[in-house]
Amino acid sequence: MSTLTLGIIVIIYMFVIAWLGYLGYRQTKNASDYLLGGRKVNPIIMALSYGATFISASAIVGFGGVAATFGMGIQWLCLLNMFMGVVVAFIFFGRRTRKLGEAHNARTFPQLLGLHYKSRSIQIFIASIIFIGMPLYTAVVMKGGAVFIEQMFHIDLHLALLIFTLIVAAYVITGGIKGVLYTDALQAVIMFACMLFLLFWFYHIMDMGFIEANQKLTDIAPMVPERFKALGHQGWTAMPISGSSQWYTLVTSLILGVGIGCLAQPQLVVRFMMVESTKQLNRGVLIGCVFLIVTVGAIYHVGALSNLFFLKTEGVVASEAVKDMDKIIPLFINKAMPEWFGAVFMLCILSASMSTLSAQFHTMGAAFGADAFPKLGRSKNPNSTLGVRIGVLCSILVSYVICYTLSASIIARGTALFMGICAATFLPTYFCSLYWKGATRQGALASLWVGGLASLFAMLFLHKAEAAPVGLCKALFGQDVLIDVYPWHAIDPILFALPLSAITIVLVSLATQKKAF
Repeated sequence: MSTLTLGIIVIIYMFVIAWLGYLGYRQTKNASDYLLGGRKVNPIIMALSYGATFISASAIVGFGGVAATFGMGIQWLCLLNMFMGVVVAFIFFGRRTRKLGEAHNARTFPQLLGLHYKSRSIQIFIASIIFIGMPLYTAVVMKGGAVFIEQMFHIDLHLALLIFTLIVAAYVITGGIKGVLYTDALQAVIMFACMLFLLFWFYHIMDMGFIEANQKLTDIAPMVPERFKALGHQGWTAMPISGSSQWYTLVTSLILGVGIGCLAQPQLVVRFMMVESTKQLNRGVLIGCVFLIVTVGAIYHVGALSNLFFLKTEGVVASEAVKDMDKIIPLFINKAMPEWFGAVFMLCILSASMSTLSAQFHTMGAAFGADAFPKLGRSKNPNSTLGVRIGVLCSILVSYVICYTLSASIIARGTALFMGICAATFLPTYFCSLYWKGATRQGALASLWVGGLASLFAMLFLHKAEAAPVGLCKALFGQDVLIDVYPWHAIDPILFALPLSAITIVLVSLATQKKAF
């Protein structure tokens, strides 16, 4: 398909997105509309938006590349995402979050916990973590979308990144959460349809069935590159060797980091507060489960099976055909799929990236303008959203700059990193706000600090994947990590920080209950 045709398709898509963003702008009358859609969002729209926000380009491009490189063990993440990210999130967290948000008239995640614990410090702390930490995750998603545009249009990555960023910025800044929700719903439908086609088309072009394909993938286990065998890789249908460095990365970082971290994602939590009733939340469970199992399950499955395609066409497995795992899926789509599907799948990647980015930008903007600086731009108009819009703009600029510093094969790891930080920092305090009346503001604040600092300390001084590139530990102590004994430097920070954070809120709350509000 010619670049001109691709361009026309993308332009039409962008016009539709712009129109949906304009609808959001027309229906946004005050701060409540801009932040929560007036708490009257259709449950189907909410569920589709939740799923589209959950599944970003990092899931498709980054984690798909991980599946192609290391195999189907990543499917455990798909199951955990569906169970934790939808069933547990909607039923055990969503219902109580909606009621708590309505009781406190909270419009953001930091505000929800700050008002519950009657602590402005808690609200500011959470908003600061969001505004400072989320740009890393956002930059990862931006890179995923830009890389795919670069591969499809054969244009410079910097130009692709600039165009992509400007488009998302336009409808988030103007349309608020309604613009985000409407565009998310369309993007979710595109993603769902593309993943289904991708799965069925793979079996069609390879002329084999499900069982045969899996068996052939099992049979080529001896072709695992030596550099991956040294990490514990045993084949694309087997888990890595238990206790190996790859096992720790897969299980503690990717599966647990993302699988548990999704429960404390501010941009997801806030969606529970957008619907009118608990009954409407219940309707979203089935939609969310089906969406995740198809979109994520399909790309992880096809990602691993892409080794058979590359072996057939290139004579080597996927990781040998492309050294940068972030570029495996774009290359596979370009070579294996029909030309017309390349354009449609590009819309899928754009949809995945834009839906997640729009939610992230909106969340960071809200943290800045509604939580950290609530009076900004409201001296004359109390319903002004100027502060939030300024926050959105600042977060876009910061994320854009960070994107240029990212290394190769960072997409999946960056996603897991941020979600792990959210779990360790926010999850105990968030959970206790819903289920334990004995939690005090002192316990909540202490837990937030311990979770955040423990995550930071582990990343800078204990976990080699982050500590070595940063180099602070090397500069101070002359070695990459403080404990250079295997497996300590391979264990993800979430396994250190989350238990410490949970223990802290319990102990400090018990010690300060007499002083509780």
